Amino acid sequence: MLPTGLVHGACQPCPVRRNPDVARLSSLPTESAGTPLSDVDSLICRGPDKPVAPHPPLPAYARLPINRCNLPPAILGGLTFQLHPTTLALDGVADLHKPLFALLDDSDQAGERGTQFGRYMAHHFHLDHPEEAGFDGHGRKARLRANYLKVVRGWAFDAESREAAVLKGWVESRFGLSPRHHGEPLREAGSAAWQRYVTMRSAGLYGTNALEEQLDLLYAYCQYELARQFPQRSHLRLYRGVNRLGEHETLADNGRGEKVVLLNNVNSFSRSRERAGEFGDAVLAVDVPLAKLAFYSQLLPGMLRAEDEYVVIGGLYRVRLTRE
Repeated sequence: MLPTGLVHGACQPCPVRRNPDVARLSSLPTESAGTPLSDVDSLICRGPDKPVAPHPPLPAYARLPINRCNLPPAILGGLTFQLHPTTLALDGVADLHKPLFALLDDSDQAGERGTQFGRYMAHHFHLDHPEEAGFDGHGRKARLRANYLKVVRGWAFDAESREAAVLKGWVESRFGLSPRHHGEPLREAGSAAWQRYVTMRSAGLYGTNALEEQLDLLYAYCQYELARQFPQRSHLRLYRGVNRLGEHETLADNGRGEKVVLLNNVNSFSRSRERAGEFGDAVLAVDVPLAKLAFYSQLLPGMLRAEDEYVVIGGLYRVRLTRE
């Protein structure tokens, strides 16, 4: 008879002989006689019969409950995703822009595809003819020039700018990863620092023409190009120079230079270790999944002045710290 109380499924006796093939795969005995099927000593469950998760989870304070992506924030922002990535797709983008990707499929030249993408963006979002998007001549006409290229260049010029706030807000909305820093640490929603970030983000979006949707398509095009250019790769080794590593949120440290850190939801990296070393006393080496590259300097002709900048979507990462 079973004892009174809640009994875990793995703790129940199994009088029926198990399938030998299943037993071999599961490493469980074929019979329960004399051998408990649980790692819990007591017959009544007082703990889990599964091992502790091998990686620290993405903290709840660093993510939203929902996003607009095919994977939830807790998964795509976690360390397991860095080690074993898969494709990320923003909701509706591929279906809405099928003509663009069909056009790109016909071109074998990356430069030509970049030109076609720029033309499509200008046509689809009426970047050169704002009146066709509903602009009636009133209001601040300068805001109409705040397109995806302005956001990218504003980020590259100043990671704490209004354009950077728009980019961090886009990642927050689409991937569900909360920003951790904008001018100062963002540790509590509703704080003065958080309100300043939200104000800058709102000001950057106000009066623009579907600016976040433009960033959606830029990300989708970036992923398309990476799949075309690196069909067999899942990661890129990137580097980031840092001066004050203590300001990074470290969740684990093996004491041998390897750490698990929570990065801001958008970050700049470089393919060159020497170049990254110009921006800090120490250099972080990170294997970044291609799926978490938002864009990079060579994606479009003349998009960024930096020759090797890669903009990375944040979350948890295993990094190696090296000193110059």
